[in-house]
Amino acid sequence: MLMGGKKNYKYYKLMIIKNSFLLILLVLIPGTVFSQEKSKKELKEERKLEQQKKTEELVNSRTFVFSGTMAHPQGGRTVNLSTTPNFVKFNPDLIDSDMPFFGRAYSGAGYGGSGGLNFKGKPEEFSVEKTKKGYYITAVVKADNDSYNISLTVSSEGSGSLTILSVNRSSMSYSGEIAGAEETK
Repeated sequence: MLMGGKKNYKYYKLMIIKNSFLLILLVLIPGTVFSQEKSKKELKEERKLEQQKKTEELVNSRTFVFSGTMAHPQGGRTVNLSTTPNFVKFNPDLIDSDMPFFGRAYSGAGYGGSGGLNFKGKPEEFSVEKTKKGYYITAVVKADNDSYNISLTVSSEGSGSLTILSVNRSSMSYSGEIAGAEETK
């Protein structure tokens, strides 16, 4: 009987070691799986860096499209542009604008036109400057008996603020985003 007691003792000791080992495995395996997954913060930071790289490539190529989400007329209410198609296509060889206008026209402005800031022309000036928080783009276009000074401030993530100054109209500002030409079609 003494012999059987030693066997039981060894059996229980072996079972305790075996169960302890299984318990350790069950605790460690999920921990290594979860530690390999990226946190929401890390994923958000990766997306932000990707967007910054994309914005930098677009601005440096000097070929991109600004699409407005809000219009800010001088002395007027802000206008939501989410349902109004609009764009300013930037290219060193041609700037094409189809932006709505909500403001005052001066004596040189013709009547019966589209009412928007619609023009195409080769920019006489086109510059891109890197700033602390993004980019500052300026251009001057003469078209349709008018001259347009365009200023675009772009954040490193691609949001932007556009101002168009015209000789014949009050200035207009827009907020929106830039994208590649192929993304806006």
